Amino acid sequence: MDVEPPTLEGTAAVRDGRQLSFAEYGPPDGRPIVWMHGTPGARRQVPLEARAFAAELGVRIIGIDRPGIGSSSPYVYDNVLEWTEDLRLLLDALGVDMFRLVGLSGGGPYVLAACAAMPERVLAAAVLGGVAPTRGPDAAPGGLMQLAVKCAPVLGLMRRPVGFAMTRGIRAVRPLAGPVLDLYAAVQPTGDKNLLARPEFKAMFIDDLLNGSRTQMSAPLSDLVLFTRDWGFALADVQVPVRWWHGDADHIVPFAHGQHCVDRLLDATMTVIDGESHLGGLGIARDVIASIMEIGADVEPPGDTSTGS
Repeated sequence: MDVEPPTLEGTAAVRDGRQLSFAEYGPPDGRPIVWMHGTPGARRQVPLEARAFAAELGVRIIGIDRPGIGSSSPYVYDNVLEWTEDLRLLLDALGVDMFRLVGLSGGGPYVLAACAAMPERVLAAAVLGGVAPTRGPDAAPGGLMQLAVKCAPVLGLMRRPVGFAMTRGIRAVRPLAGPVLDLYAAVQPTGDKNLLARPEFKAMFIDDLLNGSRTQMSAPLSDLVLFTRDWGFALADVQVPVRWWHGDADHIVPFAHGQHCVDRLLDATMTVIDGESHLGGLGIARDVIASIMEIGADVEPPGDTSTGS
């Protein structure tokens, strides 16, 4: 199955001579949604259904590569909150003022950081099976991320060589990307297995992985390093409305971690995705987009996404 390329794809200059790469879907003058990919993932990890729905609604989806994937310069932030300084610059370059966010899994912490740092610009946010804090009073007990905490010193040392090895490995299996994804799907729980069997999702994941990893693949390890640190903000600092979806059979980020975060956010609701595992949120993209687009519609200038600068 062929996947249509983004409406626009490129890079924007951020701090210290670095750059972040992005991909856009939908009308360029549409109401913006910043879409944060999972771990691993890249800027094109946007379901085809979401892209089509965005075009119907007049929504501009902007997928952003984190440092170390795609054309985004390799870099490890001091904490998750620091990334928002680069986000401001990228969005200013794209002429975006007020916006909404969606984040899957490892994209969740980055979404919440943007909410905490830019409440005057973020209208609403959606988190799909998001990772919970591992440090401080907001830390969630148990789960795979606590294993990463124990391995944090090793992760820091191995980030570059492992990232290099992952890049070389993906290049080597590039002609076999479809069968490799099928092998991965075969050992996943029923929910993720069924989603990955759908041609449109399989095509999207392959397109995203092959394009994002074309030159580098250090972002997943950088994510893990950051997730084992204090995020630089408390969940109670997030004043923006957050809508959280989480599969009750999630085998990577426990459902209890999602509920843990929702209970600590000031304005958040949990929607249980019955019987679904980690990727379940991607299968209900229309519901997710429709839900957050209703929030803040009364204060959002219709058809005006520019900063005026």
